[in-house]
Amino acid sequence: MESLMTLRASPAAASPLQRRAMPGRQRAATSVRATASASAAGEPDLSVRVNGLQMPNPFVIGSGPPGTNYTVMKRAFDEGWGGVIAKTVSLDAEKVINVTPRYAKLRAEPNGAAMGRIIGWQNIELISDRPLETMLNEFKQLKKEYPDRILIGSIMEEYHKAAWHELIERVEESGVDALEINFSCPHGMPERKMGAAVGQDCDLLEEVCGWINEKATVPVWAKMTPNITDITKPARIALKSGCEGVSAINTIMSVMGINLKTLRPEPCVEGYSTPGGYSARAVHPIALAKVMNIARMMKEEFADGQSLSAIGGVETGNDAAEFILLGADTVQVCTGVMIHGYPLVKKLCAELQDFMREHNFSSIEEFRGASLPYFTTHTDLVHRQQEAIKQRKAIKKGLQSDKDWTGDGFVKETESMVSN
Repeated sequence: MESLMTLRASPAAASPLQRRAMPGRQRAATSVRATASASAAGEPDLSVRVNGLQMPNPFVIGSGPPGTNYTVMKRAFDEGWGGVIAKTVSLDAEKVINVTPRYAKLRAEPNGAAMGRIIGWQNIELISDRPLETMLNEFKQLKKEYPDRILIGSIMEEYHKAAWHELIERVEESGVDALEINFSCPHGMPERKMGAAVGQDCDLLEEVCGWINEKATVPVWAKMTPNITDITKPARIALKSGCEGVSAINTIMSVMGINLKTLRPEPCVEGYSTPGGYSARAVHPIALAKVMNIARMMKEEFADGQSLSAIGGVETGNDAAEFILLGADTVQVCTGVMIHGYPLVKKLCAELQDFMREHNFSSIEEFRGASLPYFTTHTDLVHRQQEAIKQRKAIKKGLQSDKDWTGDGFVKETESMVSN
C-alpha cells in the first residue's frame, strides 16, 4: 500500500506496519507485464495493488487443496491467477493425519440425488500433511520460476510464541511475498489452540497477533472465521495488532447431511463422521454479509491502506464484482477451483471485464466499495420509506376519487392510471 512506503521511523520506535515498510525489510513489488498490454488494448484494467503487492487481476487461489504442492500452484500461475495462497503449513506435519473420504457435496436436488448443480461443499480436511521443508523448497522453486507473481504462505501453529516465530522466519526465508494467518479452520486440533480456536477468542487472538507482527517482515493477512457472532471484533483486533489485511470468510461449521439409505452421516469414514467446513455457492450470501460488516468497520476506523480479501462461493465474475462493490481488494477462490478447475480464472476475468464495460469502469478501484454506502439499519429503512411515501403523495398521480374526473381531460386522466 502506498502509505506504507512513505513511512519513516527508527526500528526501535516503529510499529509492525512501519518495520515491514523499511528498506531491506520488505521486497519491492514488481509489475506484471500483462497489465500494461491489457490497458494498451483498451480493455478494462483488472490489475490491483494490495499492500504493495502488484497482481494482474484480483483473483487469488484460496488456501486449500488448489495450493497443496508445486505442481498445482505452478498450474495456477500458468492459467493466469493473480496470486496463490498455499495450503496452510505448520512446523510439525506429523501431527496432521487426514482421512478419506473427506468431502461431501450438496446438490440442488433432493437428498441423495446424483445429478444437479453442486451448491454446497463440506470438507473435514486438515492443514498440509507434507513436511514443512518440502513445502518451503517448493515455494523457493516457484518464486525462482515466477519472480513477478504473488505467492502467499498460509501458516498456523500451536499456542507457543517461539514456535510462531520459528515458523514465520522459515516461511519468509522461502521467498513468499506475504503471509496469511489461519485463525479460522473450523475443525481439527482446537485442543492445541489452533485455527478457529484462536479466531473465536479475541484475547488470545490479540496476543498471538502481537507475536506474529513483531516477527513478520512481509505483509500479514489474518483469515477470519465466520463461526462467531460479530466478525468485526476479531477483524478489528487483528488490524489494530498490526496486520495489514484481513481475509473473510473461511468455511462455516456444518453437518452436510444424513444418507437416508444407510442412516449414516456424510462424509462417511468407517461408518462415522464429524462436523466440518461448509463452502461453495450456498455460502455466498452469508459471506457477502460478513464482508460488508468488515468493510464498513474498516472504512470507519482504519485509514492506513489495510486490505480486505473476500472469500465465499465465487464461481462467476459477477460473484467477484459483488465482493469488490462491498470494498474487497482481492477475491479468493478455493472450492470453485475444486469443482471447475484452474482454467476458471479465464472465465472470472472475462465476466468481470464484461461487468466493468457495462458500467464504463476502467479499473477495479473505480467501483471498489461503491455499494457499501447503501447499507443502513432497518430503522433507517422505515424512515426513508415513510418520507418517500409522503413525497409521492405530494405529487398527485392519477385520480384520487371519482369526483376528480373532468370532461375535457378524460383521455389524459384515463392514461394517468394505466400501469403499462
